[in-house]
Amino acid sequence: MPIRLAENFRAVFYAPFYATLALGFYAGEGVDIELVSSAVPGDGVSGLLGGTVDVTWGGPMRVMKALDRDPDSALVCFGEVVARDPFCLVGIDRPDFRFADLATLRFATVSEVPTPWMCLQHDLRQHGIDPSALRRAPDQPMQANFEALRDRQLDVAQLFEPFVSMATRDRIGDVLYAASARGPTVYTTFIATQQFIASHHAAMTGMVRATQRMQDWLADHDAAELAEITAPFYPDVARDLLLDSLRRYRDAGIWARTTEVSRQGFARLAESLVSGGFLSGLPVYDDCVDRSLD
Repeated sequence: MPIRLAENFRAVFYAPFYATLALGFYAGEGVDIELVSSAVPGDGVSGLLGGTVDVTWGGPMRVMKALDRDPDSALVCFGEVVARDPFCLVGIDRPDFRFADLATLRFATVSEVPTPWMCLQHDLRQHGIDPSALRRAPDQPMQANFEALRDRQLDVAQLFEPFVSMATRDRIGDVLYAASARGPTVYTTFIATQQFIASHHAAMTGMVRATQRMQDWLADHDAAELAEITAPFYPDVARDLLLDSLRRYRDAGIWARTTEVSRQGFARLAESLVSGGFLSGLPVYDDCVDRSLD
């Protein structure tokens, strides 16, 4: 039986998931994977609950939120892949940029998904800055924010790749702050229901083994090789731009070296979500993470 695996959305920082498929690691572990596209970020979770998909990847924040709403939620996460925040603040070159500068700058944050702003606002609070006091630009897609930055209608925009590399390549802006520098922040794992894991435990452990094989492969291969095998998944991204993007992420260490969900990274994400009012209280690691697959 094929495992219906839903992608969260097509993003460059998810390259390791596509690499696992392209390198045949799932098949090598005896797991038949059917990749399912999601209409919008987070749609895979709805598919899990509705029975249209079996596993998805995405932010553990969705598991945390589900448990915050319902202590009996069946969702759990496992198999960490993205271990640091892949977003950056990009803007007109400011060698001595400080978070406090945002108070006087035309500043736009990510609106498509909640985690980037939740994490950034926690960074701001830890530097003594009240995020609610900043005059953020009205919400619009990252593409529109990139264009506004290019047209000098914005001073700073929160972006991910390939927009970051596009901005630096075309001298639209420089990286003022890479959120990966914050340290471990569990950003992307697999998500499934407890019931599905229990009834398909062998296949789930096979997925985790395949993911660890991919992580070992990443440690031994450079960004050019990763770009080569994942390029078919990014037909709209020029090869040189994909390479620059993947190299930046690899150098920043955003991808996990092991599948075990980091407790430190989990705690940092949880604190950010509580700080931003996304959660009513701190989630418990063991309630959210299935350790039986490690």
